[in-house]
Amino acid sequence: MSKTEWKEYKLGEITDSCLGKMLDAKKNRGIPQPYLANVNVRWGSFDLDDLPLMRFEESENERYGLKFGDIVVCEGGEPGRCAIWKDQVPNMKIQKALHRVRCHENVDYRFLYYYLLWAGKKGLFDQYCTGSTIKHLPGEKLKILPIRMPPLAEQQRIAKILSSLDDKIELNNAINRNLEEQAQAIFKSWFFDFEPFGEKIPKDWKNGKLGDIAEIKKKAFYPEKNPGLVVEHYSLPALDEKHYPVFEVADGIMSNKFTVSKESVLISKLNPDTKRIWRPYCISEHPICSTEFVVFEAINGSHRDYIYSIIDCAQFYDYMCSLITGCTNSHQRVSPDTLLEYPVSIPPKTVLKSFCDKITPIYEMVEKNVLENQRLTSLRDTLLPKLMSETLYNYSEK
Repeated sequence: MSKTEWKEYKLGEITDSCLGKMLDAKKNRGIPQPYLANVNVRWGSFDLDDLPLMRFEESENERYGLKFGDIVVCEGGEPGRCAIWKDQVPNMKIQKALHRVRCHENVDYRFLYYYLLWAGKKGLFDQYCTGSTIKHLPGEKLKILPIRMPPLAEQQRIAKILSSLDDKIELNNAINRNLEEQAQAIFKSWFFDFEPFGEKIPKDWKNGKLGDIAEIKKKAFYPEKNPGLVVEHYSLPALDEKHYPVFEVADGIMSNKFTVSKESVLISKLNPDTKRIWRPYCISEHPICSTEFVVFEAINGSHRDYIYSIIDCAQFYDYMCSLITGCTNSHQRVSPDTLLEYPVSIPPKTVLKSFCDKITPIYEMVEKNVLENQRLTSLRDTLLPKLMSETLYNYSEK
């Protein structure tokens, strides 16, 4: 298709958009309903756990409510970050930190989302943002964002190619959530309810603490002492999603890091009130991670998947949150050594082996889906600029 068939619009010419409702407990009236805040919006997905409530009146439902196919765009935080709403939760509303973008006829909402995704990767929102330190994308700036679009049929063709990959990624994520829930249910039935053992702690079990079966890695690794070494480097932004990391391969001088292996379990000690836990799916010989992680490894004949199950349970998360120090979100931490005091049940090795024989195949299925998602994401990101090149070719001319 030739470039002459693509036409340029301002976003406000092809969509209707508005900001969400201001959160004001004293002034807001109506029925409490769930709403999305900035933190709930990821690139291409939503975090829908523990949604907050705000009062909305019936007359506000149309303005602040979401419909299938609406694009929810962050006004601040990472301006432009967005995802497509697909009626995951009924009667969902948005807070003022978000824009609701609703497409006109002859605009495929999926195509527009992929345009915004590519624009975000290219930094094309920056020139429309305000603020020197904290960036914002005001509604009037969003409306003048230029976009070149092909006819509807071509939009749909492009969107179908890209969304087929994201649909598979989304399906794998849903399967993994179900698998993780299964594993946690088995862990709870064995080590909290003791169902396989007559609903009481067997006599040959011991009461102990996490430090009896796991240790924390403290010796840092210095890649600059190994020039030319190629390593996998996992950093905190990689764990925006709970179990699905993104890695970068580095070559050359880096600051001190921790080495990790497929036997490690990682959690973040930075802002630990956001649950971030990870079983590394290492694909290189030299994986390392930021020292902002706590790296656990099993000892005394224990097993990584048992350690992971303990750390992934809600009781451990509550315990970790009770140990947070620091007065602001950006400086909150948890001391790694205090986590080793968490009380645990220590079963005989035969019981531990039987438990891991049940849950390890579950986690192996999770790992298979994670690795497939990494390949699918890489393929999508490779196709994205090629399919959207007609849309963005003229930015270099402006």
